[in-house]
Amino acid sequence: MTNDSPRKTLALISHDGKKADMVAFAMTHRDVLSRYHLIATSTTGRLLQEQGFEVHRMLSGPLGGDAQIAAQVAERKVAAVFFFVDPLGKHPHDPDIQSLLRICNAHNVPLATNPATALYIISAQAL
Repeated sequence: MTNDSPRKTLALISHDGKKADMVAFAMTHRDVLSRYHLIATSTTGRLLQEQGFEVHRMLSGPLGGDAQIAAQVAERKVAAVFFFVDPLGKHPHDPDIQSLLRICNAHNVPLATNPATALYIISAQAL
């Protein structure tokens, strides 16, 4: 990426049981994430902002934030989605979550559902 090219966008989302993991991941990889325009669902974004990250916050996931991010993925505005999923939790807005995952797959957008995969994606520097 050249200095005059626009920053690519990364979407950061996490279930309640994984928000601490998302914040820890972001803190550990602050230098890499600072190269990107970050968007996030509301609470995840607020937690990241409290740690000094510049994040554009969407709505809360249950109120449509997942759908807002899915729309940006479909419009090719998002380079990758890091959605740290709590596989043991129940999520009343699961249809929205599944829609976001389907949109990422349909548009061939890298999708990390855990910190190990997110690290692999940013380490590849393919974004």
